[in-house]
Amino acid sequence: MFAEFRAFIARGNVVDLAVAVVVGAAFGGIVSAFTDDLLMPLIGLATGGIDFSNQFVALAPIPADYTGSATDYAALKKAGVPLFGYGKFLTTVINFLIVAFAIFLLVRTVNRLQKPAAEAPPAGPTASEALLAEIRDELRRR
Repeated sequence: MFAEFRAFIARGNVVDLAVAVVVGAAFGGIVSAFTDDLLMPLIGLATGGIDFSNQFVALAPIPADYTGSATDYAALKKAGVPLFGYGKFLTTVINFLIVAFAIFLLVRTVNRLQKPAAEAPPAGPTASEALLAEIRDELRRR
């Protein structure tokens, strides 16, 4: 059984899949940082300073003993207030679209590199070659 497991792990596609998962997770972190730290602040600036990560609608009243800010999404969520966090959702959708577009570009590039070059159709015989073929055929007939 150990030998079978070792053979399974040693197969190329299992190792490739493991590498892809690790690289994909790292890439996801990069895209999240790009979206959260660079893109969303620019969108917020363009929309009048709105911080999308803190955009929400409280679905229930805030408890009377709550002492934090009424606009702090994380603190309200920690206090148990049910929230409709559309800002975090919007940020996640933008992250997804960026990752999907980057993967699309990567796959498109790989597919273009892997396509064999279209072979040119064989050129027809030149006039000299056609004449020589006729002479050959005539000599064979005799």
